[in-house]
Amino acid sequence: MVRDGKQNAFTREFGRMAFEHAEQDPSYNAVFNQAMSSYSGAQRDWVLEALAPYDFSCFHHLCDVAGGHGHLLCSCLLRYPHLTGTVLDLPAVLKDPDRLWASRMGLGGRCAYVPGDMFHDVPPADAYLLKLILHDWNDEECVQILSNLRRRASNQGAVFIIEHIVPGPDTPHFAKLFDIHMMCWGTGRERTENEYAALLERAGWTSVKTWYPASRAMGVVEGACK
Repeated sequence: MVRDGKQNAFTREFGRMAFEHAEQDPSYNAVFNQAMSSYSGAQRDWVLEALAPYDFSCFHHLCDVAGGHGHLLCSCLLRYPHLTGTVLDLPAVLKDPDRLWASRMGLGGRCAYVPGDMFHDVPPADAYLLKLILHDWNDEECVQILSNLRRRASNQGAVFIIEHIVPGPDTPHFAKLFDIHMMCWGTGRERTENEYAALLERAGWTSVKTWYPASRAMGVVEGACK
């Protein structure tokens, strides 16, 4: 990849994007899903810690975009009993009901699962979660996703971009290592606070602030409707 000067070596090696490869290769898909699940507990804890001071009372409906089996969303619903929620993800992700967290966590009546594609449309909601989604895509693709959310958000809506935020050049951080991985794996990359803020502004949102847990392992970039 360094010799070619081209990002996304995965496509060169396998002939298709990683998400497409997962749909066609059951063994790769199983390992990929296991890896995502293994991270979800720690990521959930970081997000809930970072957003602990946030006032969710103004929201009624929360949508987790490309939210997998709904672990993060259901954890939010447990913490905020007044909320209902929707998980949007591809049909192949949602096809096995035994893997969906809502029924396992006793939230079947408050959490719905909607098959769909975030590049085409998203369900209406008061606030949206995007956990480790935008780092998979280039700037234009990110703006398309965020624009779809903005179009469907309520008037006082918000979006929470949950990522490994790249700090300044003198600060060691996992995001910098993961940025190399993303360069190899797809079209995306890790970004700084200012870079996520710029994407929000381009898509019709206003960048508000970034929330962090004490470890600063991840950040939650908040955007609000203009």
